[in-house]
Amino acid sequence: MGVGIMEVKLIGAKGLKRTNFLGRIDPYVVIQYRDEEYTSTTAKGQGRKPVWNEEFKFRVEFPSLDGSDDNQNNYKLNLRVFDHDTCSNDDFLGQSTIYVKDLIAIGLEKGKADFGTQKFRVILNDLSYQGEIQVAITFTAKVLP
Repeated sequence: MGVGIMEVKLIGAKGLKRTNFLGRIDPYVVIQYRDEEYTSTTAKGQGRKPVWNEEFKFRVEFPSLDGSDDNQNNYKLNLRVFDHDTCSNDDFLGQSTIYVKDLIAIGLEKGKADFGTQKFRVILNDLSYQGEIQVAITFTAKVLP
């Protein structure tokens, strides 16, 4: 089994869905890999083109301990985008799913693998898309004693 750290840099987004008639949104992102979850800061006042430049680290085990490595769903990074609302529930703006199994496998083989900076579509509940989110992902293998 290999172990490592997946670093996700949340860079920014553009063209996000408007949730009210004024078009002002205060977006934030919930990033999840397996059972680890992090929440970005809220990009207040930045509207539909937020910039975060925040980094998050996830511990990765490969192959997974539950033996279900043939399933791509076990190696997906979910990014759910929300609009922070003060007086009501936050609005869901969409999500992106990034499959990272190949990145992890290459990283374990070579010691490190880098997706570089990529743009991913933000998918709405009706499976159409509105906007994009920009992230950079790196996986670094840890040498076990």
